Amino acid sequence: MACSDSVKIRVAALVALTLLVAACTAAEGEPIPEASKKTGATKASPTQAEPEPTPEPYTISFAGDVHFEGVLRTRLNNDPRTALGPIANVLRRSDLTVLNLETAITTGGTPAPGKQFTFRAPPTAFSALKAAGVDAVTMANNHGMDYMESGLQDSLAAIKRTKFPAVGIGKDAAEAYRPFRATVKGNRVAVIGATQVLDSEFIQAWTATDDKAGLASAKNEPRLLQAVRQARKNSDTVIVFLHWGAELVKCPTDVQRDLATKLSEAGADVIVGSHAHILLGGGYSGRSYIHYGLGNFVFYNWGPETGKTGVLTLTINGRKVLKDRWTPARINGGVPIPVTGEAGKQALAEYASLRQCTGLTARPSGEQ
Repeated sequence: MACSDSVKIRVAALVALTLLVAACTAAEGEPIPEASKKTGATKASPTQAEPEPTPEPYTISFAGDVHFEGVLRTRLNNDPRTALGPIANVLRRSDLTVLNLETAITTGGTPAPGKQFTFRAPPTAFSALKAAGVDAVTMANNHGMDYMESGLQDSLAAIKRTKFPAVGIGKDAAEAYRPFRATVKGNRVAVIGATQVLDSEFIQAWTATDDKAGLASAKNEPRLLQAVRQARKNSDTVIVFLHWGAELVKCPTDVQRDLATKLSEAGADVIVGSHAHILLGGGYSGRSYIHYGLGNFVFYNWGPETGKTGVLTLTINGRKVLKDRWTPARINGGVPIPVTGEAGKQALAEYASLRQCTGLTARPSGEQ
């Protein structure tokens, strides 16, 4: 009896040892699948990593100059959610929307000495833009520091607090020239902002440097081109949003044309801008898409020409602009109202005619 019990104990120990060895072998070999907490699916083996998604065409919309002075301040104070009016329905349709915010974001500060027009707005401006479907803004323009250094610090603080993406402005040059980045339908998109328009007396004071806050200046061409080349290394689409041109001049200046060529050669796929307070033409130059003037957008000036505006929407896949679409609008009461019907057809024809003096084409090179 004692001998039989001893044999049973030895057999049990041997079985236990066998099971232990089998368990260790399984642990050291292929992992035993376990359920994913989120999907309930089986985890893939480390050698079966999922492939990167194939980029698909996406849409990005651009609009011109925006501030919240005059009648627009009343709209903003009444309800930021509706401050941009019916044009918001157009802005929200795109995967991304970017425009030029031509104002300091501050309720204090000291107006820039000698300037005839100075613009500022409270931080609720960012709430209004977000509610209207705007994803990012450039603040690199000749009004971005209208309330000088204290206004700049307020703007930077508001950007940080609201977490609203703004390019062309920063605590130093590295931040001012840094692009806004987003991955859209598998496309890595980079948007850089810079201004080619600065009053001569403010160029030094307003331009960001390695150790000074300010704006990204296109007058410092080497620094801007460096930012484009750097973005090109790890982006599928590189976009530069500029403040450029001459006020009320319908055709691009030689300075604009020269900069557009340099930016394209540096790797920019899309170059757009505003400043002239009127619309200029847009189109293709080689593989790049260029638009020389998006005009006023949300603005207190809406004369016969300065009130013509619209939204530019590009369909892009990687580096290739597949399609451009213009949604015409007219500013009324400070906000853009889409133009439709026969008036819309006429507005589209007038817009297309602006391309004639740009040297740009209606389609990319090689397409009929």
